[in-house]
Amino acid sequence: MSSIPILKAREAQIHTKGEKPFDMTCGKHSVAGSVSQRACVFCGSRVVLYPIADALHLIHGPIGCAAYTWDIRGALSSGPQLHRLSFSTDLRERDVIFGGEKKLEAALDELIDQYKPKAAFVYSTCIVGIIGDDVAAVCRKTQAKKGIPVLPVHSEGFKGTKKDGYKAACDALFKLVGKGSTEDVSPVSINILGEFNIGGEAWIIKEYYERMGVQVVSVMTGDGRVDEIGKSHGAALNVVQCSGALTFLAEMMKEEYGTPYIRVSYIGIDDMAKSLYDVAARFPDNPEIMERTRKIVREEVEAILPELNEIRKDLEGKKAAIYVGGAFKAFSLIKALNYLGMKVVLVGSQTGNKEDYKTLQEMCDDGTIILDDANPLELSKYIIEKDADLFIGGVKERPIAFKMGIGFCDHNHERKIPLAGFRGMLAFAREVHTSVTSPVWQFCPARLGNKEE
Repeated sequence: MSSIPILKAREAQIHTKGEKPFDMTCGKHSVAGSVSQRACVFCGSRVVLYPIADALHLIHGPIGCAAYTWDIRGALSSGPQLHRLSFSTDLRERDVIFGGEKKLEAALDELIDQYKPKAAFVYSTCIVGIIGDDVAAVCRKTQAKKGIPVLPVHSEGFKGTKKDGYKAACDALFKLVGKGSTEDVSPVSINILGEFNIGGEAWIIKEYYERMGVQVVSVMTGDGRVDEIGKSHGAALNVVQCSGALTFLAEMMKEEYGTPYIRVSYIGIDDMAKSLYDVAARFPDNPEIMERTRKIVREEVEAILPELNEIRKDLEGKKAAIYVGGAFKAFSLIKALNYLGMKVVLVGSQTGNKEDYKTLQEMCDDGTIILDDANPLELSKYIIEKDADLFIGGVKERPIAFKMGIGFCDHNHERKIPLAGFRGMLAFAREVHTSVTSPVWQFCPARLGNKEE
């Protein structure tokens, strides 16, 4: 399918392992007209902050931006459901001309009085950056009146990429850190960063650590609470899940409070076990923690191994394509798919850096396509050329997979089942198996066309 063209300006962000020495461009703004799969700065900030369930989330901008809400990227809560409500100042033409600060202040007053949140986040959108509303000033005034943190999130969509939204969110989140008492925080304690509890993963991971004997002070931000974030500076260690979203916050806490951090991944058997062992190793004065950890890993793996081995028999030799937000997640997915006997023929991310792509290049077989900031045309082209059987991505990649007539696994926004942890690995394997082996694909025109060729 070499007839499918690639934009000349995109060639430096596409690498085929084995064809030439690794030299890949990344971290740049999307090429105009390429219909990038990336999201905007505002989207990145919402991904990070929205799971804080007892906070008010108010979008200062046109009503269209409010469409990116809880139901697009779910985040389960064990208590408050305030984060599920989408609030907007709904700026209109008159507000654009005369300014929207009064409207913002009135909205904050009304919502805080009605819902009594622990804190409020105010998200600036593109139009706010253009008309110059002083959102920070309005937040300071409201905070003084209402006595709760009211935090501006400088997330004007045009300012950069989704990764810049992560930074804007961390800047706002950091203002909550250090505000609470640490009297009940154990010396053997951690914060879990970068886990958003899309399918209940935060509860699974938290349970593992607590069974080990490690206190989880806060999860940032899945099933998050403002008060827990306030005392997070008392934890002995920050454990940053594979997403790069909260690394900015981990760096801030290290500089301000001296809190060390490690990076982990909870996807797949190997990385999940390593995540637990790495945390246990940080508390050498408590050797019983490592003993408990070994027992947990052994019991959890023994429980899922028989079914995984059966699934592997059907998936052996099948080919997979991966396109995710952060490249670190792709590392774990490659290992998990390899464990199931599958071969990765395409892998890419929205926000990876040069080191990430170098690592991917080392992990993949010759001929694997590595993409930065891909678009639908490129993804379709390489799925066809590599004859992939499965596509792992998010809500924007799902239509591509189905148009190509191949199985799909949502590892991002809309899924309802946990895919992290040992139980999550089994759920992931079941979903991949069900999708790849479905008999429906034999009737898809795209697959029929390939057979005829």
